[in-house]
Amino acid sequence: MKKLSILAVILMVQASFAQTNRFVYQVTSKPDVNNKSDIKTENAYLDISADKSMFYSENRIKRDSVMKANFQSGGGRGFNREQMDGLRTNINYSIEKNKKDQKIIYKDRLGRDLYSYEEDRPLNWKILSETTKIGDYKVQKAETDFGGRKWTAWFTTDLPYQDGPYKFSGLPGLVVKAEDSTGDYSFDLMKNYKISDFPEMVTFGNVMKVKRTDYVKQQEKYKTDLASFMSSQRGGGGISAPMRIGGGGGNQNPADMRKRMEERAKEEAKRNSNPIELK
Repeated sequence: MKKLSILAVILMVQASFAQTNRFVYQVTSKPDVNNKSDIKTENAYLDISADKSMFYSENRIKRDSVMKANFQSGGGRGFNREQMDGLRTNINYSIEKNKKDQKIIYKDRLGRDLYSYEEDRPLNWKILSETTKIGDYKVQKAETDFGGRKWTAWFTTDLPYQDGPYKFSGLPGLVVKAEDSTGDYSFDLMKNYKISDFPEMVTFGNVMKVKRTDYVKQQEKYKTDLASFMSSQRGGGGISAPMRIGGGGGNQNPADMRKRMEERAKEEAKRNSNPIELK
């Protein structure tokens, strides 16, 4: 019985270490440079394990769940447009931080493919002596210039993590709040809890591993000349099955679908004319 008790304790300890901690941030943004009164607010998750962390939109994982269920059922009935519209997000990217090699991997979809790059710019923080309290946490102030914006962050050492939302890392604690100097973007920690493991991300199309500078060029091409961008993608610019389903389901004319995609890309570019990274 004693051996069984010891084994049970060991298994419980192992289970606790294997758990992933989820931190929920409220992300506030003003993505339209010509309409700063249009303020977007949504939740995003920072999931942290012993080996890595992932940052992504709450709506992204909910939308992936709907899409996965639809594909598994054959996709015959198409998506519920109202339901999908309710899961729109301004955080279409995901960010993975590997603790072992300190790499930050950014992933975002352009067209039918998923682009992935390793962040090549270090975050050089200036840690200040100013402290305060946010919620239950004692926090300390830090500043950095990154992506064309000046950021102020408040981090806490009350929690055993050196991480934060978006690409923020490298501080001796967890970022509880981060805001740029213009007030266009902010991240505020709301709550945290444990989950069993990282969720499965749905991936369609090819995964294109590129340099950050190449991704920026492709992103600009996607915004300004979608037809040329689609033609340059693998396979000669055809439209993949996920794009057909996402475009409304059924057998549709490829030319009409391309036109609709171009219109959506233009609308998206207008709605996101004030990106989180300006350079």
